[in-house]
Amino acid sequence: MATRYRFSVEEFERVFAGVKNLELLEGEIYQMSPIGPKHMHTLNRLTGLLAVVFSKKAIVSVQNPIRVPPGSELEPDLVLLSSNTPQDRLPEPQEVLLIIEVSDTTLEYDRKEKLPVYAGAGIPEYWVVNLIDDVLEVYREPMGRLYRTCTLYKPGEMVEFMGEKLEW
Repeated sequence: MATRYRFSVEEFERVFAGVKNLELLEGEIYQMSPIGPKHMHTLNRLTGLLAVVFSKKAIVSVQNPIRVPPGSELEPDLVLLSSNTPQDRLPEPQEVLLIIEVSDTTLEYDRKEKLPVYAGAGIPEYWVVNLIDDVLEVYREPMGRLYRTCTLYKPGEMVEFMGEKLEW
């Protein structure tokens, strides 16, 4: 008989320290796909835009881990963090203002696996840059493990966040 083993965040950090492209999602380890050129260029463009627009309002964190208790340590593509995020530990949901995932090969994972975890943790806003359909999916108002609203934006449309209007 096979036994499934679930990792705690502490075990994950100890056993897999230094191993790239892994995420811990509700105790299970996922190996992430390599980043392709379209993903990379989109992430670079968004990083530059957010760094300019929000430099005085938030910390822009790129592909760095966040802890989502009790059993997840994820590496979103982009996170806007509160300016007063403690520096002696990994960021946690109460410091997160926005999470952005750039999705092509991970689209289903980002929608079906990560979204419920982010919503359940109270992450106020979650954006999925859907490279397959060329649309920005903006999820707002977490309610349990879902978001109350999802708005789709086509390229060139304006999306508002923290009082700023950004062209998608």
